[in-house]
Amino acid sequence: MFAVCPLKPCGGTTTVAERGELLLIQFARVPVSGRVKTRLIPALGEEGACQLHIDLMQHCCQRLLAADLAPVELWLDSEVEHPAVSTCRAQGAVLRCQHGADLGQRMHHALLDGLVRYRRVVLVGSDCPGIDKQYLRLANHGLEGAPLCLGPATDGGYVLIGARRSDPGLFEGVAWGADTVLADTLANVGRLGWDVEVLPELADIDRPDDLPVWQEIIAH
Repeated sequence: MFAVCPLKPCGGTTTVAERGELLLIQFARVPVSGRVKTRLIPALGEEGACQLHIDLMQHCCQRLLAADLAPVELWLDSEVEHPAVSTCRAQGAVLRCQHGADLGQRMHHALLDGLVRYRRVVLVGSDCPGIDKQYLRLANHGLEGAPLCLGPATDGGYVLIGARRSDPGLFEGVAWGADTVLADTLANVGRLGWDVEVLPELADIDRPDDLPVWQEIIAH
């Protein structure tokens, strides 16, 4: 078990004056062979898919830390210790645990937790190697004019969500894993009456057809 950084819970006593400006959150699953990157197992095998998951997770964490824009927290789906997680921690990421019955609840909880402590939170997954300092700056800038920012994925989901507020209704009825995730979320945004900044589209690495994107990145 890794040591989770103790922080004030949602609804704590942090004042506006004490809040930081920006927090970067990375979501990831602890690498377990056969349970991560399952759509890539037919092409890579269980071990190969797990190693790709590790490579992407560490690549994303390094990008966030190297951007040097804000503190970085790595939110994991369990507290099981793993060398890849330890590497991210050693490089400067603070480890936290996700909570919730589905991805929407887990993201809502993480956003609320971050917004108690920071004015803006940018949350990314670990599957998009194209996220870099410039993209993170775009998201942060977008939050100056809107309470929400989304970075679309080429598969119909999104690779980034930035927020100055969160609401459980933002994630209700979203078919996680389907190609309608972005559309479902934007429909919820409309029902909430919020403005949203939409960033340029980036590619996730989820399916065999996505592998050339990753191979091109690591070749340079």
